[in-house]
This record gives sequence, C-alpha cells and structure tokens, in this order.
Amino acid sequence: MHDTQFLQSQLLAFTKQAGVEWPAKAVIEPPKDKAHGDLATNLALVLAGPLKAKPRELGVKISHFLVTQAPQIATAEVAGPGFVNVTFRPDFWREIVPQIFSQADDYGSLDLGGKRKVQIEYVSANPTGPLHIGHGRGAAVGDSLARIMRFAGFDVDTEFYINDAGRQMSILARSTYVRAMQALGRDMDMDEDCYRGEYIKDIATDILKAHPDVGDMDQDQAEDLCRDLAKETILASIKQDLHDFGVEHRVWFSEKEMVEGGAVERTFERLEKADLAYEQDGAFWFKTTELGDDKDRVLRKSDGELTYFASDIAYHANKYDRGFSLCVDIWGADHHGYIPRMRAAVKALGLEKDQFDVVLVQLVNVLSGGEKVKMSKRAGTFETLADVCREVGPDAARFIFLTRKSDSPLDFDLELATQKTMDNPVYYVQYAHARICSVLRKAGENNVQVPGPEAATPDTLAHLDTGEDLSLLRLLARFPDAVEAAANNLSPHLMSYYMQELANGLHRYYTINPVLAAPAPEIVTARLLLLLATRQVLKSGLALLGVSAPESM
Repeated sequence: MHDTQFLQSQLLAFTKQAGVEWPAKAVIEPPKDKAHGDLATNLALVLAGPLKAKPRELGVKISHFLVTQAPQIATAEVAGPGFVNVTFRPDFWREIVPQIFSQADDYGSLDLGGKRKVQIEYVSANPTGPLHIGHGRGAAVGDSLARIMRFAGFDVDTEFYINDAGRQMSILARSTYVRAMQALGRDMDMDEDCYRGEYIKDIATDILKAHPDVGDMDQDQAEDLCRDLAKETILASIKQDLHDFGVEHRVWFSEKEMVEGGAVERTFERLEKADLAYEQDGAFWFKTTELGDDKDRVLRKSDGELTYFASDIAYHANKYDRGFSLCVDIWGADHHGYIPRMRAAVKALGLEKDQFDVVLVQLVNVLSGGEKVKMSKRAGTFETLADVCREVGPDAARFIFLTRKSDSPLDFDLELATQKTMDNPVYYVQYAHARICSVLRKAGENNVQVPGPEAATPDTLAHLDTGEDLSLLRLLARFPDAVEAAANNLSPHLMSYYMQELANGLHRYYTINPVLAAPAPEIVTARLLLLLATRQVLKSGLALLGVSAPESM
C-alpha cells in the first residue's frame, strides 16, 4: 500500500470511530513545503462542522490517533487553521522496494475503474488525406490514456470512427477522378474545393494502372470507383502511420456502413418517441434547447441530406448500445463549441452526465531552427505525422506530445527532439533507465554481485538512510498516485510530468550517492536494490506513455 492509500486507510478508521462518513471535500496531498512532512490533509477542517468541533482541536485528535494507531507514522502535527501534516518513518519508505519486486510490472496498477467498460475514440480523421501532426498529438493522448486507464482497472476499448460518408468523400471522389482524367490527357479543371495534394495524383495513377478502362466509364460510376479505391488507399496509409507510431485501435467503425444499416433513422425515431424532435420547413430538427444547448439543431436538411450531427448521435447511440458506460471522445480544440450539443444528445439517449466526456487537443506548432515550419503539401516539410516520425522517431514524438496538457498549444522543436542531451525530455527520461542498466552491467564487469529480490530484507534496506535515498524512495511510492491522477482526470500528461520528476530524482541520486563505489559492500547491495526498483518503475511508466525503455543510449 502506497503512502496516500495508507494514510487514507488510517483516516477512514478515525472517521468510522467518530461516527461520520468520509467527506467528499477531504484531501490528502503532499504539502507545498517539503519541510512540513510527507503528506497533509484538510480532514479536520471539513469535519469540524459535522462534528461541531474547532478545526485545530479536531486536528490534535486526528494527529494523536495517527501516531498511536500507526507505527509507520513518525509525526503528525497540526498547522495553520487545522491542516494535519504527516511524516512517515524511514522504514515505511524502504518497504516500497520489496513491494515493487513482488508486484513487478503490476506495481502501480489499481482497481480504480472496477472493470467499468470504457470506450476511447481518437484520431477519427476523414480518410481523405494523410495524418498531420495534430492527429499525432491526439493519437498519443488517446493511446496513452487507454493504457493508463487499463492499468487503473478500467475495461477499455479503443476505436477509430471512419468518416467515410457525406460531402468530404464526394470531394475525394471528384478530386481523384479529375486527376485520373488529367493523367489521360483530358482537359478537366479541379473544382475550388478539391483536394490538391500530390498524394491524390499518386492515387489516380495507381487507379489507372489497376483499371485502365476508368476513362470509358460513366462519370458517376467512375467517381464511385475513385472514391472507394482512394478511401481504401488512404485508410491503409493511416493504419500504417498509426502502427509505426505505436498506436492501436481495437475497432475501426465505418460511418457509411452505419448509415446504410439504418442506424440514423432508428435514432430519429428514438428522438421522436421522446418528444425531442420535430419537422419544420421540410427539415428534421432536434430540440437541443430543452437539453441545455443554445439553439435547436438540424439533423436532416430540407433536401434530405444528413448533417454530421445526425450521424454523430446515431454513432454514440451505437456505442452505448454496445454496453459502454463511459465514452471518451478526443477532439481537436476547434470542436469546443460542439461539446454542448453532443452532451445534449447523450442526455437525450437517456444517459447520465458522467457517461460522456471530451478531451480537447490543441494545435501543434512545428519549429525548426527556432522558426515555425510552414505547413504545406509539398515534400520537405513536416506537416504529416509520418514526416515527424521519420525525423525524430516515434518515442520522441509521443513523449513530447505528452509533455503539456492536451488543451494547451504545443511547440514541437524538431532539433531538440533529436538531441541526445539532458535538454531533450524524452532522452532525459530514457537515459535514466539506460543509466541504471549501465550501472548493472558495470557491476557484472567488476565482479560485483547484482542482488536478487530476496536480498531486499529490512536489515539490508536499513542502509538506505541518506536524504537522497529517502527522496528517491518517496518518488517511487508516488507512482500509483500518478496513475490514479492521470486516469481520474483523463490527463496522460500527468504521467509524463511524474516520469520527468522520477528521472530527475534518479540523475540527482546518481550524482550524489556513489553506488558501486559505496563505502561498504552492504551499502552497495542496498543501493543496487534501490536502482533495480527505480528501473522497474521507469520501465512501467514509459510503457504507459507508449515509449520504449532502452538499456543503452
């Protein structure tokens, strides 16, 4: 049991003894000033009212309860208006080492989710062109969030919604058809809204090779063929780019198949039955104003064309019909205004507020030589995810995408991402793992026995008695807290923050505390055990971010 869990268990025992429930506003967290102890709680402040007590006097009772009931706690002191600051004994922190060894890859995992069925949908780009760097950030956020939530005890499925119906696909068909006709020497101009990337010319060339008779077909038939083959080619490219980026989607869901299967019409009937839809001026409207939106929304236009919103409602109805109790959508920040109407749709489907959430992903600015790279379709720029991965590698790209909160803009410095220096955040964290592996190799070269888990006895670990030893142990104990925070807040960047802090702790430890050159063999053994435990947590944390843990760099 890690420190926060342990303290909460003791405080729960106090509330039970006092005959009150655990208050929702009670908080356990590290104090702002480390001199005030390991953890602090406001429990006395929030219980003062229900127990009709003065906060400081209640804080004294809590402090006395903790030090008398839990020998692992060295001190519990009241501060300010009633906060209780807790300091654990060194032995409590040393126990984290055998705990990590016994749990191995499971250390830090939680039952927070209770196997709740969750679906995370991310990327979901139109299959009309290659993935750009913004899609890459969304992919990193979604994939890492799925890994973290599974580790925290949720039953998570991941999904890519293929937007293969509607106007954009018609434009793709027209664009590809025109390029094919131009390649045949026919005088045909691109429409203003056509896709003009070089990839369209390449697809058109491939279509002509496979279907040399396309120029003799009826235009509608030819455009249908171009649409289907272009979609197939682009979707295959998207899947390959995501695979190369280490991102998985368990389900690829086709909008076209859903619409053709009648899902949208069934959803319309569902809304009408709930008296949440109406016909007006030949269009079909959804009464979103009754559900918190600022105006009603059109689902089917007067000409019979469906809006994107119509398909989105049907798609989300399908998600919940599949048994998911929470659906998390990862969207570009430009979709912020779409959230209220989607929340209204989920409510209309009879679901609760906490069954739908959205993570917004802001733009990425690519920098080269300190200057912004202009985005274009021409070769030599880095607007596509594949370009960036080729330039810096998937590890660096993923980690840097996760170094900031997803709804904050991100500057992606191509040169920094390739540097093998401590200024590069992914190198900094990966090098911490590689540095420990290097120490273990040197131990073997110097005939120093690398201890096994059985060596992590209280007597041996008692030699971890310096301030740096205890600081690193405290960081290792915080790993489950980092997992919990990232999962609860749908914020994988919190794991990135923790990993950088842990790497910093390891590098500092290595600089100050000699390991193989420690003054006594028993200290060497104790410090090697600490490094082995740290290596395990670094490996596990990097895996949650979808980043490798190299043994040498």
